[in-house]
Amino acid sequence: MLSRVFGFGRRSFESLSEQEILALAISSEEDDARIYRAYADGLADTYPNSARVFDEMAAEEDGHRGALIELHRQRFGERIPLIRREHVKGYYERKPDWLVRPLGIDRVRDQAEEMERQAHLFYVEAAKRTADASTRKLLGDLAAAEKGHESLARRLGLQHVPEDVREEERTAERRQFILTYVQPGLAGLMDGSVSTLAPIFAAAFATGDTWQTFLVGLSASVGAGISMGFTEAAHDDGKLSGRGSPVKRGLASGIMTAVGGLGHALPYLIPHFWTATAIAIAVVFVELWAIAFIQNRYMETPFFRAVLQVVLGGSLVLAAGVIIGNA
Repeated sequence: MLSRVFGFGRRSFESLSEQEILALAISSEEDDARIYRAYADGLADTYPNSARVFDEMAAEEDGHRGALIELHRQRFGERIPLIRREHVKGYYERKPDWLVRPLGIDRVRDQAEEMERQAHLFYVEAAKRTADASTRKLLGDLAAAEKGHESLARRLGLQHVPEDVREEERTAERRQFILTYVQPGLAGLMDGSVSTLAPIFAAAFATGDTWQTFLVGLSASVGAGISMGFTEAAHDDGKLSGRGSPVKRGLASGIMTAVGGLGHALPYLIPHFWTATAIAIAVVFVELWAIAFIQNRYMETPFFRAVLQVVLGGSLVLAAGVIIGNA
């Protein structure tokens, strides 16, 4: 692990022979083509036009790899040394497609252009380290090609992804984000913030004991979070509804439910009852306003209607808990 972090056991770029530089270029082009095809596969169902862009970029990388292999065959024969980017100190790295794909369509396009920029810099440095005229010419040509390809994703995007289609893709991406994360998380936050008000404040005014109130709030919040998370994940696998991964939705709902309840349970760690209660009530109103803001921001609910629904409903539940606790 430490050797990977600090580069122990890696070769410096300056120590590579011309054959090893060619081998490194071949493996890098192969990896890049594979990454672009992974992007295309991941985008094909939702963003078919952008997927076509990355298929064409992969074909470009295949052409580069073929030219490099032919040059290696002419100069060094059929046996290509096994050397990859992780074997060279300071060489640019590539993120696995599963780390990049969830970042969004625009982020993936930006990542593609960054890949081309890094490849250009590599070929510029590689060309400086070879004395063979044919090798130097090919590396220089590839450097120029990669420099031109820094905007390849954008240029191909103009061909395959006109602005109206790109806007549709952004809208679809935002909708998917709302369905997978915002909607379950908002439902969880509302449930955790509102449903735990009555038991927490009832316990507070019934016992006057901040520690016991905290334990009630903790158990109610964690229990509600587990229940909401499992319910969200189990009731819809997302295939027909298009709401996305049930695991992601379950985590969003469960975590936000627990957070909503813990927000006004944690103040009861303060031993002074009225201080803890005052802070807890203030936190409740912050939570309710946050819910109204999220509804307005992502669900396009008119702000004042969201405030009326959430704040009024939460205030009624809070009042119920106080009344029951004093009964």
